[in-house]
Amino acid sequence: MSTTDKFILIDGSSMLVTNYYGNLPKALLFEKDPEKKEKLFSQIMHNDQGQYTNAMYGMMRTILKIIAEQKPTHMMFAFDTTRDTFRREKYPDYKGNRGDTPEPLKEQFQNMEDLLKELGLPVMFDDRFEADDIVGSASTKFEKQIPSYIITKDHDYLQLVSDYTRVWLIQTKQETADELQAKYGAEFGWNKKLTSLPDKAFEVTPDLCLKEYGVRPEQIPDLKGIQGDSSDNIPGVKGVSSAAIPLLAHYGTVEGIYEAIDACPTDKDLKALATSWKEDLGISRSPMKALGEYRDMAFLSKDLAQIRRDYPITDNLDDFKLNINKEKAKEQFEKYGFKSLFAALEMI
Repeated sequence: MSTTDKFILIDGSSMLVTNYYGNLPKALLFEKDPEKKEKLFSQIMHNDQGQYTNAMYGMMRTILKIIAEQKPTHMMFAFDTTRDTFRREKYPDYKGNRGDTPEPLKEQFQNMEDLLKELGLPVMFDDRFEADDIVGSASTKFEKQIPSYIITKDHDYLQLVSDYTRVWLIQTKQETADELQAKYGAEFGWNKKLTSLPDKAFEVTPDLCLKEYGVRPEQIPDLKGIQGDSSDNIPGVKGVSSAAIPLLAHYGTVEGIYEAIDACPTDKDLKALATSWKEDLGISRSPMKALGEYRDMAFLSKDLAQIRRDYPITDNLDDFKLNINKEKAKEQFEKYGFKSLFAALEMI
């Protein structure tokens, strides 16, 4: 493996959704009434066949820029196909707080996957698993063979950060990424002029994960087990959010916390443990009652947040080699009205 080899793994669903909302007409973006929204759909970017293309165009433009600047030798895209994955079997309310996918976006998922395939870019998805499970399994399988970089907005992926895998975490604004760069640049020996990252991205390493988020990468599921995650409707333990980081710093895992609790045979012992948490860990409000009441939910929440790494990746690393078919790309760009991307295509 060459020292210049680089494997970029992209959460395609996250990138497509970001570009959909980022390229919506303002009138549609801020409209709350469903009927009025639907009447504005005609303002969304589309090709001459009437197929919506705003998300696809933005994502394709982003991909070409990433390839031109980062020069990956290997690449893959993972997509979600449904919310009814194995996690819903465990907890029916998982992601139950999310509204329906807008029709103009829903249409673009299939078309974007087909477009990437036509260009010769590897695309993976599964009805029972989420994109992060596929990315996690691929990075785990290949990370010791090739430096791996995951591009996503989803903080769940931080648990995949290792000595071999980095997460390029996309921020909402470039200013936020720049602030994080400035905050940690000197400490971690980064030179901004020499550090080339995708737009709005911030590179998370194991040490930086601990510095910025208070836990090591492998503790991210434990953190969500206690704090929950409102974006995925993972409940966690109610009322224990602020105590999660000091408890995990001391005990390491959700299991470790409950082992300490279970080692207390009497109420007196539990009270003494709560006192030690206050004096030694700085936890002012005792979480003992909530931890006892929501024990099962803590373990379930951790399990829901845990990215699976055993999804069967049957492909070899060579199957992910970057080899874009530029002629097919031009045909597809013509089809969707992306002629303005021809110049970017020639840059890769």
